[in-house]
Amino acid sequence: MINSQKTGMELYENLGRLFYAVAMVDDVVHVKEVVKLKAFIRKFWLDVDMVEDEYGTDAAFRIETVFDWMLDHEKNGMECFGKFQEFYEINKNKFTPFIKILILDTAHAMANAFAGKNKAELVLLTKLELILE
Repeated sequence: MINSQKTGMELYENLGRLFYAVAMVDDVVHVKEVVKLKAFIRKFWLDVDMVEDEYGTDAAFRIETVFDWMLDHEKNGMECFGKFQEFYEINKNKFTPFIKILILDTAHAMANAFAGKNKAELVLLTKLELILE
C-alpha cells in the first residue's frame, strides 16, 4: 500500500474512533446515532476520495468498521477522542477545509439524532471545533 493510501486508511480509522466518542460521550450509543452515521458515510464520505482498502472497498467504510469494533468491545469514548486528537495533530495537512466541515457536520448530526444535543455532547463538540480550527 502506498503511503498516501496508508494515511487515508488511518484517517478513516481515526474518524471511526472520533464518531464513536461522539456517540459514547453520554455513556450510551443510541441506534439513531448509528443510523445517522451510516447515512452520512453513504451520502457524503464515500465521495471524499478514491482511497480503497486491500479488498477494493471504499476506505470510507473503515469509519463504520472501526466504530462497530469500538462498540462491540465497549471502548472508552474519551480515549478514542484522544487518539483522534493525536492523529490530527500529527497529520493536520491531511485535513482539508472540506473534510473538517464534513467531520463537524457528521458529529453534529449524530449528536442531534437522539433527542437533540445534551450537555456532554455540546462540550465534546466544542472541543472538536477548537481542535479543527
